[in-house]
Order: sequence, then C-alpha cells, then structure tokens
Amino acid sequence: MKLLSIAVPCYNSAEYMDKCIKSLLKGGEEVEILIVDDGSVKDNTAEIADRYAAKYPSIVKAIHQENAGHGGAVNTGLANATGLYFKVVDSDDRVSAGPYMKILSVLRDMAAAENPVDMVLSNFVYDKVDVKHKMVMRYGRILPKDRVFTWDEIGSFKPGQYLLMHSIIYRTQILRDCGLELPRHTFYVDNIFAFQPFASVRTMYYVNENFYWYYIGREDQSVNEKIMISRIDQQLRVNRIMIDSYTKEQISSKKLKKYMRSYLTIITCVSSILAIRSNTPENLQKKAEIWAYLKEKNPKTWRRIRFSLLGIVMNLPGRTGRKIASLGYAAAQKIYGFN
Repeated sequence: MKLLSIAVPCYNSAEYMDKCIKSLLKGGEEVEILIVDDGSVKDNTAEIADRYAAKYPSIVKAIHQENAGHGGAVNTGLANATGLYFKVVDSDDRVSAGPYMKILSVLRDMAAAENPVDMVLSNFVYDKVDVKHKMVMRYGRILPKDRVFTWDEIGSFKPGQYLLMHSIIYRTQILRDCGLELPRHTFYVDNIFAFQPFASVRTMYYVNENFYWYYIGREDQSVNEKIMISRIDQQLRVNRIMIDSYTKEQISSKKLKKYMRSYLTIITCVSSILAIRSNTPENLQKKAEIWAYLKEKNPKTWRRIRFSLLGIVMNLPGRTGRKIASLGYAAAQKIYGFN
C-alpha cells in the first residue's frame, strides 16, 4: 500500500500542471499521483497526463473522464486511491520539498502505528500573483505540534484563519466511511471537503511546515470575484450542503462544533456578499433564501449566526446597509489577502 494518494484534478491545465506534478514526484515510490483529466478539450492536458504515467508507471496514474467538474474529479481520485492517506492538490498549485519529506516521515510513523491518525494538518502559503511577501496560513498557536491530539485540545482560531483543503491530509478510509461525495459540476466544493468529514475525525497530527503553495490571482480562476458572482448558484449549493451537514452530523466536541459554526458563518456571509456586490434583485432574493434555509434547517444555529457581528452586517437593510457590508468585505479582502 502507498503511504499517500494525491489527486490532481486537471481541466485544460496544460499551461501549469507540469510545475505541480514535478513538485509531487519528489515524494517518490511512497506516493501515488492520480492525475484526473476532467474532460479537457482545449489543450493537451490528456497527453501530458499520459506522458507522466508512461514515464513513472509505479507512481503516476492518468485517469480520463467526461467533464464532471472539480468535485467530480476529486470523487474519481478518491475512488481510485490506494494510499493510506489522501490529499487533493490542484493543478495550478505546488508543494515544497522539505515540508513534503517531513510529512511523509510522519505518515510513515502513522502507517506503523496501531491506530493511525485520521487527519494530518500543515500550513499553506497564499502564492498570490505580483505579491512579494506571501501570506502564510499558520496554525502553530492553535494546534498542538508534532504529537497526536483531539478536537478538545485545539485553541481558538482567529478571524480569517481556517483549516482549508490546502491544509488537510485525511486518512483515506475516513472519507469513505463518512460517505463523502462532492457535487458534480460545482465549484467551491473544497469548502465541503474541509467541513463535512470533520465530525468523523477523532485524532489529528499537525506539522508546522509551509507545505502547500496555493496559487491565486489568475483572471480566469474560480475564486476571482466576478467569476464567483457569475457562479453564485454553485456557491449557494455548497452553502446548503454545509448547512445540511452541520445539522445532521453528531458533533460530540464543543470546540469542533464552535469551529464548524464559525466556518459556516463565513461561507454564508460569502454567499451574501456575492449577492450584495452583484446588486441584482434576483441575487438579493437568493441571499434572503439562503438565510431562510438556514433558519428552517436549524433555528438555533440561525440565531447564533444571524445575530453575530458578521450576520448583522450582511443583513443591514436597504442600499446603505448593503454599501456598508460591501465596504467591510473590501477591507477584509485587503487585510487577509483572499480573492
């Protein structure tokens, strides 16, 4: 069995996937790289995937499928994974060699342990275009370092500081046991990936290394604000799935429940600000509907989120209220460097 399966969803990725795959190959024979060609038609993504699979047959597997979106590609990667652990690395991102070796050493220890941990975490870097000093998402003051721990041992996350897909390596069986299946033809499913399985995670290990480099800043990138507004229905679909997940899961740890509620607050507010900044009656109605959906599904959580500071700001009445919310979002954007 491989230590680590890495799914690399690729859709017309020929321009940048080489850099990603070359960084992953440094893991050697302990790693399985699953290049999922998600119906690419505009370039030679499929040919590049096949070339790597032919050159590194014991490490790389090329999988070709009809287009199913990012979520569908992750699902395919998980279905084909043979490794003890599973990670997703997007085709325009990369990993750092030194931290990679440290993480593989930890996974090696886990493979030899009687009870390997459910999730391994590390830092990630916002590799933003034209920004000299890159922002790093670190967890050193929140998570115990270099030992096994549980949710009850975590500290408090600061605003804008969350465990994202880039931070996470799951034990593969955890994802299968919790029935994770991301929606097809939907962007922003990384939020589900870093949310829904948490109720099934009991033990964790944090490596305080800047492992993942998250490339951000391309005009055609899915997190570009204009593109997000054009895909607001997909954002709302993800938001609803997260509401459903939070409502139905049995979350035993109070600290985990608090964390997940905080993250759900952020996602609901992102949905709201996209609707506000689009400034169309149709999308403003969708904003009202997502808050109503939350209230219907979980009135108690709705109250906690709706009357939090963010919830109040996102629901200020009238054009003036929407302007205040938009200005607040712009300020947060500048401080935290997202989008």
